[in-house]
Amino acid sequence: MRDNKHPVSLIGLLQAAAFLTVLFSVLTGLGIPDYRIELFSHFRLQYFVVSLLLLVPLLFFRSFRYAGALTIVAVINASLVLPWYSAANDDVGGTPLKLIHANVLSANTEYQRLIDFITEERPDVFFLQEVNAEWVAGTQSLLVDYPYTYVEPQQGNFGIAAFSRIPFDSIYHVDSPPLGHPTIVATVTIASQPVTLISTHPTIPVNRYLYQARNTQFNSIAGLVEQAPGRVVLMGDFNASIWDRRFRDLEDATGLKNVRRGFGILATWPTFLPFAMIPIDHALVSKDIGVINVTSGSRIGSDHLPLVVTLSL
Repeated sequence: MRDNKHPVSLIGLLQAAAFLTVLFSVLTGLGIPDYRIELFSHFRLQYFVVSLLLLVPLLFFRSFRYAGALTIVAVINASLVLPWYSAANDDVGGTPLKLIHANVLSANTEYQRLIDFITEERPDVFFLQEVNAEWVAGTQSLLVDYPYTYVEPQQGNFGIAAFSRIPFDSIYHVDSPPLGHPTIVATVTIASQPVTLISTHPTIPVNRYLYQARNTQFNSIAGLVEQAPGRVVLMGDFNASIWDRRFRDLEDATGLKNVRRGFGILATWPTFLPFAMIPIDHALVSKDIGVINVTSGSRIGSDHLPLVVTLSL
C-alpha cells in the first residue's frame, strides 16, 4: 500500500516559522483588547530577530512570498525596537540619584547574592519585590548601610520593601486595588526639592480576571502619581512590557517617561529562558528628570534581573 504521508521538509518548517512570525507580529499590533493576544505583544525583539534569521534561507529556497511578508513585519518590528536605542539627549547636570529595583523571587534563598550585588552597586535607594519573612531575615546586614527602611513582607509573591541611605521625609504603603497588593510611596528631598518614589507590583495577567486586575492597579498607580508632590520616580515589576497597550496607556496617563529610552530593550525576565527574555521591570520618571544611565544588573538567583537606574535631579 502506498504511504500518503508527506515528509516534513526544511522549506516547510521555514515557511511555518515565517507564517507564525508574521501572524503574531500583525495580530499583536491590531490593538485587540484580549489578554491572550496581549501576552504575545511582549516579544517584539524576538519577532524582529527571527524575521531577519528566516529571510536568508527563504530567499535561498526562492520562497519569495514568505520572504516578502517577513520583510514587511521585520520593518514593523524594527520600528518598535530600534527607537529604544536612540539617544535620549537628557540634561544630566543635576544631582545624581542611583536607584535599584529588584524582584528577588520569593522562593529564592540566595540572599548573599543580592547583598553582594547591592554592596557592589551602592545605590542611594533600592526597592525589593516578592519579599517574605525569610527575605527580611536574610537581608538584615544591609541595614548597616541602609538604615532607612520600610518593609511590607507577604508569604505570597507581593511583599515589598524599600532601603535607603537618604532619610525619608515620609513613607507608607497603599493596598492597591483590586487585589490589595502593597505599593510603597516615599518622599525624599534631593537638591532641596521633594521627589516621590513609588514602587509597585501588579499581578500577572494570565487570565481575563487577572488581566483586568492588573489594569485596575495601573489606574490606581496613575492616581498616586497625579497626587504625588514634586517630581516622581515610578519603579516596579509591572508584568507588562514596553509594547503592552495597557502599559503605554499608563505612561500616557501619568505623563512619565520610560528611562530605557536611549539605553535599549534591557530584558529582565525570565532568566531561565534567555532567548525569550522580555522587559517587564520598569522605571518611569518625570520628564524634567535626567537619565544618566540604565542597565540590567547581575543575576541574584531570581527569575528577574535587577534594574539599575542613575538619574539627574
